[in-house]
Amino acid sequence: AKDLVHVAGYVDADRLGACYRNALCLLFPSLYEGFGFPILEAMACGTPVITAAVSSMPEVAGDAALLVDPENPVQLAECMRRVLTEAGLRQSLSSRGLKRVQYFSWEKCALEVMEVFDTMRKSVG
Repeated sequence: AKDLVHVAGYVDADRLGACYRNALCLLFPSLYEGFGFPILEAMACGTPVITAAVSSMPEVAGDAALLVDPENPVQLAECMRRVLTEAGLRQSLSSRGLKRVQYFSWEKCALEVMEVFDTMRKSVG
């Protein structure tokens, strides 16, 4: 199984999309993330995602990823096995991911930040 896993190290932006598109899944068991951009990047490429059920990852992933305890290697392995062997699950995660990523945009983010500032301005007077 060692030949099935490739640890790429740093990947520049030009190659990143190809890496996501050619991956069977993104395994992202981070213990802490400020946001979790790799989750959305993979989903935007149609790549199934397995990510941690902690920090911001569940909110970003929604129902479009398998969520795991990042410190439970048995659970991680089981989710990996399922994604690699269940074509229907891979397709479902891919479809849900493509839909989920549509909820996020820089424009929407900017509008929400402006709304917070407007609310704060109104409360100060």
